[in-house]
Amino acid sequence: MPVVIFALVTAITVLSVFSIERGELERDAADVSRKAQAMTSAIERRAYTSSAYLRAGAALFSTQEDVTPELFRRFVAELRLDANYRGAEGIGWAPVVGAEQVAAFEERLSASRVGNKSVVPSLEQRPREILTPILYLQPDTMRNRRALGYDMYSEPVRRKAMDLAAANDRPTASGPIVLVQEGGGDAVGFLIYMPVFEGLSTGRDLKGFIYSPFNASQFLDSAGDLVSYETVGARLRDGEANDGAVLAQSEAWIEGRPTVAREVSVANRRMLLEVQSARVEGLSSMSMITLLFGLAVASLLMLVSRLLTQQTLEDRRAIIWFEEQNSIRNSLTRELNHRVKNTLANVLSIISLTKRRSDSLDEFAEGLDGRIRALSATHDLLTQSEWGTTPIRSVVEVELAPYARDEDQKLELVGPHTELAPNDALSLGLAIHELATNAAKFGSLSVPGGSVTVRWSQVNDTLAKIEWVESGGPTVCMPRRRGFGTDLIEKIVAHELRHPVELDFVPEGVRCTLLVPVREPSEFELRKKGPGGRGH
Repeated sequence: MPVVIFALVTAITVLSVFSIERGELERDAADVSRKAQAMTSAIERRAYTSSAYLRAGAALFSTQEDVTPELFRRFVAELRLDANYRGAEGIGWAPVVGAEQVAAFEERLSASRVGNKSVVPSLEQRPREILTPILYLQPDTMRNRRALGYDMYSEPVRRKAMDLAAANDRPTASGPIVLVQEGGGDAVGFLIYMPVFEGLSTGRDLKGFIYSPFNASQFLDSAGDLVSYETVGARLRDGEANDGAVLAQSEAWIEGRPTVAREVSVANRRMLLEVQSARVEGLSSMSMITLLFGLAVASLLMLVSRLLTQQTLEDRRAIIWFEEQNSIRNSLTRELNHRVKNTLANVLSIISLTKRRSDSLDEFAEGLDGRIRALSATHDLLTQSEWGTTPIRSVVEVELAPYARDEDQKLELVGPHTELAPNDALSLGLAIHELATNAAKFGSLSVPGGSVTVRWSQVNDTLAKIEWVESGGPTVCMPRRRGFGTDLIEKIVAHELRHPVELDFVPEGVRCTLLVPVREPSEFELRKKGPGGRGH
């Protein structure tokens, strides 16, 4: 179920992302189409502005007998070319010259210049009757000076555009060419020609051409500046060439992407503007947010479903566990009844023996109180171990705790770590209590400098030996009558431990040796562990 929920929410998220991306693509396509139209208008506007300047120049020059340098410079200066003319290299004048006039033209071209200028290509290189070499080109820059003297009519593409312009008497753009200004470069450009005729009457002679050269890449960039150009790529192609030669393309152009094409008219020449989105491929921010949010929700729902499933399984296991615990409780109740009866039997025996050995009520109360406390202290140890095994050292330390704080006596406990069964620990605790009580009243713990040493060792895997040795106390003599402690140790403790107890009253101090069984846990544990750690 958690996996099914995760898959369902993930599928919904993926569909949402798909819808968002589809909407983004549609919005992007609409944006590209809008910007393509805006760029088309910008390009045509720039071409129209250039054509208007050239028409004005043609009208002026046709009324002049000669186009002098001063006239041409004043005309260009009066135009005050602004940002609307960006992308153009300037405005030039190329008169029509016959072969016999080339020498005079070269003399005029070289006037006011440092070196002599000549027509390129020369007549010797390429004989021809009609030439249209460039006489002026403003602004007068180092780049534009490279073009002076170049016979544009000698090159087929330029010649075709000039012939068409002269025939139609209107501005006409050429096909793709490399401007002479580029020197050894290969940047593609084009020119717009406007014919200039003698006078204003019909049937007049062609005087020359006023023209503007354009670097195609700069021309495209200048048009792109009018729109938000960062998110689109643009390419300008020649629409009249069979191969659709590329004039220019922006840096953001990526091959293979879908494009929006618009036809552009530049000075009576058809060109093709292609615009594409430059948006980085990949999911949009909204899609990423939706995807991450959807995956987070899917993961959360899967986790909640998983937790609920686990809780259901835990509830089932809990029911089974409670059923098992009910069975265990019944077993524990029977076991507890058995142990309570044993403890009460020990208490009754202690009361009976204490009563017989006491000469007064105070002596009876005092003896009974100490022995009951000894049983209680050992019971506390067994409770802490959940009625499991209890170390010998812990039993001895609990019973000798009241005497451990007395600096006048010395207690020494020596032996390995050995675990005892609960009933055996109770019997041992009772024996140690009686020995300690006797030592505190009559033995080594009754005087300063006395000491008690308790040593234990493991005789074998099933039997431990415990030795009580007193020293440094009063001289010990055999008691005239048997006390309760002696009877308790030799009868009750020996009976419970199922081994005889050796109790010696030597002059140096009392010595007692006990043999205590070391049992396997399976012989006395309250419950055994079933599979998975649960009781049964």
